[in-house]
Amino acid sequence: MFIFFTILLIAVGLSMDTFSLSLSYGMLNQNKKAILKISLTVGIFHFFMPLLGEIIGEIVTRNIPIKEDLIIGLVFLILTIELIISLFKKEELKPLNSYIEILIFALTVSIDSFTTGIGLDAIEASPILISSIFFIVSSTFTFLGFYLGYKINDLVGNKAKIIGIMLLFFLSINYIIKGC
Repeated sequence: MFIFFTILLIAVGLSMDTFSLSLSYGMLNQNKKAILKISLTVGIFHFFMPLLGEIIGEIVTRNIPIKEDLIIGLVFLILTIELIISLFKKEELKPLNSYIEILIFALTVSIDSFTTGIGLDAIEASPILISSIFFIVSSTFTFLGFYLGYKINDLVGNKAKIIGIMLLFFLSINYIIKGC
């Protein structure tokens, strides 16, 4: 049960940037079909990126003698720093109209799931199960972000990122302590 809770917390932490960005895009009145397409595309990226990261992580851990808990803790700490930096970036948004724009959006919000995949070996669960949870959570958070965007963007926007940052930070510290 603890492993499932850990995976769920990681999925929520990874999905907070997607959620907050989707809140912003929700203000642009994307149509419902586009919202569904974007949500599923983000979910698909959050499914495959950790698996790809895990493959690369396996190669690295096989060739470099280092504890897996330490690796995952450091990866989460790097993600936390990336999210903190993204809090201060201000970008002009426009509706996602083409599939290329949707793919770029999905890739951008899924890079963190790739780096998380590097440390997936430290979690004693099936990589397919982990990626499936990432898919469900990220798709749901993306959809909810777009759906709620026009109502609460100004109220929640950066707060959602801050929650994700805090979750990833505490997970990173936990894994670093376990790895030392």
